[in-house]
Amino acid sequence: MTLHFYFARRFFWTFLAIFGVFFLFQLLLDLVEQIRRLDSSVSFGEVMRLTLLNTPEGMYQILPLVMILSSIALFVALARSSELVVARAAGRSGLAALVGPLTVAAIIGGLAVAMGNPIVAATSKAYSDLRESYRSGGTSALSIGAEGLWLRQGDPRGQTVIRAARANPNGTVLFDVMFVAYAEGGGPIRRIQAAEAELEPGQWVLRDAKVWPLVAGVNPETNAATHDTLIVSSSLTEDNIKDRFGRPSAISVWDLSDFITDLEDAGFSARRHSVWLQMELARPVFLISMVLIGAAFTMRHSRMGGTGVAVLSAVMLGFTLYYIRNFAQILGENGQLNPLAAAWVPPLASVLLALGLILHREDG
Repeated sequence: MTLHFYFARRFFWTFLAIFGVFFLFQLLLDLVEQIRRLDSSVSFGEVMRLTLLNTPEGMYQILPLVMILSSIALFVALARSSELVVARAAGRSGLAALVGPLTVAAIIGGLAVAMGNPIVAATSKAYSDLRESYRSGGTSALSIGAEGLWLRQGDPRGQTVIRAARANPNGTVLFDVMFVAYAEGGGPIRRIQAAEAELEPGQWVLRDAKVWPLVAGVNPETNAATHDTLIVSSSLTEDNIKDRFGRPSAISVWDLSDFITDLEDAGFSARRHSVWLQMELARPVFLISMVLIGAAFTMRHSRMGGTGVAVLSAVMLGFTLYYIRNFAQILGENGQLNPLAAAWVPPLASVLLALGLILHREDG
């Protein structure tokens, strides 16, 4: 048990060190990129705020890379200090040396999904809203609930809240829709009810619309007007809307199941979100496979030579498995694979492959 705690502690501190290095590297790269994208009207403090909001998402994506590098660094260090040789001489197998690191990897994976995912979802949404406000002077948002679909579009002239009972799969055609326009820094100034609204470049085209003015001293119903077709300017695009409801990473894993139900009730396809939910649940297994891959190539004495080739082989195999996992995710989102198969088969296959390599090297 003491040996397991020792290896677990060594792996944990190695992971923290590599994670810290990558965090600083990611922070600097993103800071330079934000400065390049934004104009001089945005202060350095605001740029730094954007960078800090965007960095957690980048770190979450490269967590498998950090995990496999931590595993490689640990076992190379143990091999060079002959600690693995001593452990084997004491009657402990190579697999026993993996118990501590695998336990730490499983805990990190569980915490990443349970706590890291909601943090990343919140920061990425805040980053998207803040960046849009700096670039266009307004914000756009989308919310889907049991009562229907809610959109918000904004520009320097004011905000418009849009509610629809349902929509087409890509969100560009809304049915049973209501628009409420707000003045800049003020209250509502106009309400529109329409049977249908279709998004075209720079505008919404409303059909069978009725407009009520919401101005003090004016009776809305008396001054209401009907239109067969009405044009309402819009700062939204199809890509904006897809990004709003099409990015599952912007939704906490704890809320994703209910969101999928609401999404389907609103008329959207929730396949992408279903695949993402399963991918997140399978993330700890994939992180465990990265530890096993790193150990499979580096759990040997350094005097045997070829350490550089072993490290490169482990990293290349890790990248290959990572891209296979992403490819399976794409197939799942396109409907060519079942969401469960797309999410769980690659990490489970990675674990079995790594265990096969370890057993082959240990017991030949």
